Amino acid sequence: QVQLVESGGGLVQPGGSLTLSCAASGFTFSNYGMSWYRQAPGKERELVAAITNFGGGTNYADSVKGRFTISRDNAKKTVYLQMNSLKPEDTAVYYCKASRLSSWGQGTQVTVSS
Repeated sequence: QVQLVESGGGLVQPGGSLTLSCAASGFTFSNYGMSWYRQAPGKERELVAAITNFGGGTNYADSVKGRFTISRDNAKKTVYLQMNSLKPEDTAVYYCKASRLSSWGQGTQVTVSS
């Protein structure tokens, strides 16, 4: 059974930083690319960042390029999202997802506000 458990969200001031984690189980983690998505109130879920199965390739939404970094630790079956220079428009529920698998975790709330 595929399980994805996101953590690390919270309330942060504009310009601040957070690191999100997603612990995976129930599948061979190193066989799958991983992605982070987010969904703000009243908006559709959008892709934020993606990483290939061994971390050799990454891809980012234009809105987060230069501020966010996706990484992974296959030994720990965990994918991370380092978020710097946070803006109020980054406020959303953040989810991780494995490529080609349909499961979603519960998400973690990130709120950027003064």
